[in-house]
Amino acid sequence: MKIVVTGTRGIPNIMGGVETHCEELFPRIAKRGFDVTVIRRTNYVKDDLTEWNGVKLVNIDSPKKKSFEAIIHTFRAINEAKRLKADILHIHAIGPALLVPYAKMFGMKVVFTHHGPDYDRDKWGFAAKTMLKLGERMGCMFADEVIVISDVIRNLIKRKYNRTSHVHLIYNGVSQPEVCDYPGYFKKLGIEKGKYILGMCRFVPEKNLHHLIEAYIEVREQNPDTDIKLVLAGDTDFEDDYSRNLKEMARKNGVVLTGFIKGKNLHSLLTNCLCYCLPSSHEGLPISLLEAMSYGVKVIVSDIPANLEVGLNNEDYFPVGDVDALVGKLKAVIEHPLEHINYDMSIYDWEKIANQVAEVYLRLK
Repeated sequence: MKIVVTGTRGIPNIMGGVETHCEELFPRIAKRGFDVTVIRRTNYVKDDLTEWNGVKLVNIDSPKKKSFEAIIHTFRAINEAKRLKADILHIHAIGPALLVPYAKMFGMKVVFTHHGPDYDRDKWGFAAKTMLKLGERMGCMFADEVIVISDVIRNLIKRKYNRTSHVHLIYNGVSQPEVCDYPGYFKKLGIEKGKYILGMCRFVPEKNLHHLIEAYIEVREQNPDTDIKLVLAGDTDFEDDYSRNLKEMARKNGVVLTGFIKGKNLHSLLTNCLCYCLPSSHEGLPISLLEAMSYGVKVIVSDIPANLEVGLNNEDYFPVGDVDALVGKLKAVIEHPLEHINYDMSIYDWEKIANQVAEVYLRLK
């Protein structure tokens, strides 16, 4: 069975939650005997690969313009999928889902994965939000099978579109942690094991990293002798006023910026952080949070529905946007000994998730 995947910037080593999802999932799908091709956006590709871990890779140009990059690339990807004689087109995210009816016109079966209501993101204007909402509608109404990554999203599409059949709750996953130390990297960053708070995500408004920096500044003012640092791992796809101001705010206040990292650098930061913090106002089901939990680190996250669904202890949540509450949570972590927590990660196992997605494909035989 030939599967063609679009809606992602590409794999491997490309920043983004959907990208991480696809990077983990589709090599496992290929190992289960499916012929998998991922359509990548040329602007994000920094390699000359045509295949990776059993997944075929095809690069297609798209304009690097935030408002219409995804939809133009998806249109071209659907045409390529038709040329490749795909049995199933798997579309990720609600923006690209706008073209589900177009793919259906070619006779392809369509699987749509809803990663979250992106129209809630602060970066989009009215026109973009309108198109994203329409994309969600097209995906939920016309896809043969819909995958949702959280129960919050499943309830959303049931309420908005009365879609209850051919809807599959399949969570995001997380790989086994690669526990490691990297003293050279830590020396380069100027940090010490167990003496830093870690934020790890894209530098976009809805992640509320500015709230984390504000809280960190307040913690230092209240505890001037503290040697705890704040490390922000990540970057942005599109440099804008928000990301520029965030980086400037970070530099002025002694925050360590790593840029986009993967591999040993990232694993060492996750292994040795005092805690991980995600203060965002919008998420689908954050892979970065699951990654932190897989390393057994203390986590502090906003109380939005997607984070609440993970089922942490009440003390691990704070009201979204409440910087004073976040200050209190960070102070409590700093004042207590470093702890390792054994979270139950069994439902986030990528092998189980790959089996579930494969079953969805086989329904369309």
